[in-house]
Amino acid sequence: MPKAHYSMSFTTGGLFQQESADLAQLYLETSSWPTVREQVVANNLLQSRTLSSSRRICNEVISRLKLLSQAELSFLPSAASRDQACLLWLALCRRYKFIGEFATEILRERYTKLQPELTTDDFEAFFHSKSEWHVELQQLTASTRQKLRQVLFKLMKDVGLLSNENLILTPIWNEELVSVLKQSSSASFQYFPIFESDLERFST
Repeated sequence: MPKAHYSMSFTTGGLFQQESADLAQLYLETSSWPTVREQVVANNLLQSRTLSSSRRICNEVISRLKLLSQAELSFLPSAASRDQACLLWLALCRRYKFIGEFATEILRERYTKLQPELTTDDFEAFFHSKSEWHVELQQLTASTRQKLRQVLFKLMKDVGLLSNENLILTPIWNEELVSVLKQSSSASFQYFPIFESDLERFST
């Protein structure tokens, strides 16, 4: 059975933490993503240099935010920076199957096996294994693959899951964030470097 194609457009930008918080707040006020998009573009709320850039960033941020639950969206604007980052990582993992699988199969797997360093070789091995089943990965150039790796590693560092020395870091869990994530799905925790015992504890 053919595998669903990976979308690799996460190179559009970074975590977009402030932009995501602002757009989430606007959505909570309007309950309409089309209205959010219209206001962002009309008023240049993202302070982009060009209209095309504003539209591109807006569409990217909204595509991620739409995959958060109502409880997660409501929590996002007023959450502490660290909790916002975790929510946006979760949105990325839901939006991009490639990132979600990397988070569970490589990031969390290495952490639970007490292999704390994440290397470029880990990414290359993961990419190669997935490319055997995904022709869209086979068609990417070496420079594009390098760009994807750089962006993904930067995202993990921005979220606080990876140190500057590429050591895997576990999140410091806020009880309110844990409660919000459990409301949507305990499966959300699999995208973070935590031990199985913690995964079971969060699932109950």
